[in-house]
Amino acid sequence: MISATSFADRDVALFGLGASGLSAAHALKSGGARVHAFDDMPERRQTAISSGIPVVDLKSANWSVFDALVLAPGVPLTHPTPHWSVNLARQQGIPVIGDIELFCRERQTHAPDAPFVAITGTNGKSTTTALISHCLAHAGHDVAMGGNIGVPILDLLPPARGRVHVVECSSYQIDLAPSLDPSIGVLLNITADHLDRHGSLEHYAAVKERLIAGSRLAVVGVDDGLSAAIADRAEQAGVETLRLCVRHPVTHGVYAEGSKLYVAEDGAQREFYDLAPVTSLRGAHNAQNAAAAVAVCRALGLTDKAIHAGLACFPGLAHRMQVVARDGQVLFVNDSKATNADAAERALTSFERIHWIAGGRAKTGGIASLQPHFPRIAKTYLIGEAAENFAGVLEGHVPYERSGTLQAAVEAAARDAAADARAHGGEAVVLLSPACSSFDQFPDFEARGRAFVEAVRRIVPQATEQETV
Repeated sequence: MISATSFADRDVALFGLGASGLSAAHALKSGGARVHAFDDMPERRQTAISSGIPVVDLKSANWSVFDALVLAPGVPLTHPTPHWSVNLARQQGIPVIGDIELFCRERQTHAPDAPFVAITGTNGKSTTTALISHCLAHAGHDVAMGGNIGVPILDLLPPARGRVHVVECSSYQIDLAPSLDPSIGVLLNITADHLDRHGSLEHYAAVKERLIAGSRLAVVGVDDGLSAAIADRAEQAGVETLRLCVRHPVTHGVYAEGSKLYVAEDGAQREFYDLAPVTSLRGAHNAQNAAAAVAVCRALGLTDKAIHAGLACFPGLAHRMQVVARDGQVLFVNDSKATNADAAERALTSFERIHWIAGGRAKTGGIASLQPHFPRIAKTYLIGEAAENFAGVLEGHVPYERSGTLQAAVEAAARDAAADARAHGGEAVVLLSPACSSFDQFPDFEARGRAFVEAVRRIVPQATEQETV
């Protein structure tokens, strides 16, 4: 655990006692702060009390004694309306920060030269974070990986010379980290997402840009206009900037042509690595993730040979283009992490003859943007709240049925895909890539993915979670 010493002998309010909030509470207490924690959920308050964290009702507390409010990232800061704890903090003029900010202050105080890689983007940030960490660890480096990817940042080992922190940052976390200053900041892409929490695409992009603006080296994907503009502004501000692209060459950075990665520097381009044999990095979206990992690892001093070796043995992540079974010519793929249309597009472009399971709680824009990929879809199986809306988009273009539940969708898709494979003599894919959040039927995308795996196992008992594409 990292002790948060920046508030030693001071009073700190903390709201939100989920995993990251509880981690921050323990880090603050360990660092000598007087913690006043609260959560609207009684069971979370009890968990905190049982672990030694003081819990008080912040609604009736004397806010004039607090030096900061540490807010869990899942709690609204600005939209749709600020949480009541944020309003109380602002009335007293005290800063509202999060666990990433506490980490940054500790690093600045105790190990300012310790390598710190921060990764953000609408899509691909978890895979990129894991891939960078994997390549570094495979090359023998001391790596601490966490943040939005699973392990709260303050539960990691402390910053130290020779230890590389590789941290996934959500927009919510960036919004609560005014001192964010990574050695290397990575922005993969920006598409419409989380607008209910940021109010507009422009504000969402501006939050993402803060990670790049505070970086010593910026690594930025330029396949979308918002990110390309951010790369331009970073360079104009004097930040060394490497560009990533999967659509065309760049002059300074890493780009992809099909499965091949190229490094561009000093006015020259050279082929760096062919991803074709790496099944865990299939598709243009993973080419961007790999390009980011190459740029970061080269900047941290890894040799080409070491990076090649790391890429070649990357196992991939669960719920992200994860093959869970093959039954003859039918492939079952769990891409539950695809919670918006842009993420689902990445899966749809990676296969032919797709039996697509889609739906849940729809995001802004729905699936209209996916129409160019409809010819790849043999049939769609609609689940959750978005079923009627998605049916309207698919009507006249793609055969579909309203399956309602994930279990029913898997059963129908498996049956139809087997018949399809026999009829066409080739591979058919049952693909869960919902293009929606899970919150209508599941607590999170992981639970949805596990439910898919279990449903597949009822049909294909040898289903595993060991192979990814």
